[in-house]
Amino acid sequence: MKPPKRRSLWWRVHSWAGLKLSIFLTFILATGTLAVFAHEIDWLVTPAMRVTPQDRPLASWGAIAQAAARAEPEGRLQTLHAPIDPWFAVEAWVDMGKGAPRRVYVDPWEAQVTGTHGWANVHRFLRQVHRHLMLPTKIGIPIVSSLAFLLLASLVTGIVTYKKWWRGFLRLPRGGDARRFQGELHRLAGVWSLWFVALMTLTGIWYLVETLGGRAPVPELPRLAVTSAPVTGPALDRLVATVRAAKPTLSIREIRFTPDNGVIFLGQDRAWLVRERANGVAVDPATGRVTAMLDGRDLSVHQRISEMADPLHFGTFGGLTTKIIWFLAGALLTGLSVTGMLIYARRIQRADRVEGGGVRIAWAGMGLWAYVSIAAVILALALTPGAIGGAS
Repeated sequence: MKPPKRRSLWWRVHSWAGLKLSIFLTFILATGTLAVFAHEIDWLVTPAMRVTPQDRPLASWGAIAQAAARAEPEGRLQTLHAPIDPWFAVEAWVDMGKGAPRRVYVDPWEAQVTGTHGWANVHRFLRQVHRHLMLPTKIGIPIVSSLAFLLLASLVTGIVTYKKWWRGFLRLPRGGDARRFQGELHRLAGVWSLWFVALMTLTGIWYLVETLGGRAPVPELPRLAVTSAPVTGPALDRLVATVRAAKPTLSIREIRFTPDNGVIFLGQDRAWLVRERANGVAVDPATGRVTAMLDGRDLSVHQRISEMADPLHFGTFGGLTTKIIWFLAGALLTGLSVTGMLIYARRIQRADRVEGGGVRIAWAGMGLWAYVSIAAVILALALTPGAIGGAS
């Protein structure tokens, strides 16, 4: 018997990687794609998040914080988040003493509360189910992140089996035969999504490394004995003025009222492609003294990789433009998972003259992995109410 050709071996690996866990992979890819616009979906379904942009200066952070604190007098103001776009309200998180925080939305121009909402929302669901399947993070993240190796296998074997793949960018699918059309469409989508598959592979492996102990060190802030309630109104505005004097290039996107480190102002500065937590100023609310300053340009290589991972994974670094690109690329990758499964079914159907529908044949080809994938999806959905319910 002749040994199998190298291309045949690569193709077998490509088929296995794309088929056995295709249900689970499609679920993770689809939820991740939707997660790119999770905030926008929440904006559509939550009237309190919607405001009308006005042609005048925004209200002060102090006035906004005061409005949020008054909306939930029994709670403790925890965090303020600046609007991600002009038509979004400011989002405040209020600690109610037990359970998850409650969300309070404030008009950034009027400094008036537009409504309140519990912790559970579309963003929370999509983020947690995509990141760790509603399981404890030490269990769920390694399971989901391990799919990066499946993407890596598909990427490498796809390039090897598709001879002269660089010519395929403008090769449109031909009609006539359904099997040929699906195959050529799969290859066309594949070459256009190569960069995205590589990016998702790298960030996915990085998340796995972090979970297994490779997390980058987080800067330690001086500990303070903060016993008073979070500062609001003019007192907070004075702290904002102190921060702007100390770090005038900082665009404040988040304010944390912590019991141990004072008031922490975070946002974007001169460092590119980092999360907002990489730049900031910590202030002692009792004295108004700056206790620490964070600059994304001072990060080590290890820390910089950690801060780059989320912006690159979800495409948030360039605003609405990059989010649209990432959403379309994610939809393309999700479609690749589905078409790959159908191509396998048609190939088996034609080669072995197997009767039955494509989905039925693909299900049989998955074997035990089909039941494992379905079980993982059902488990994640069953755990959802308890995982994201929190405060009502």
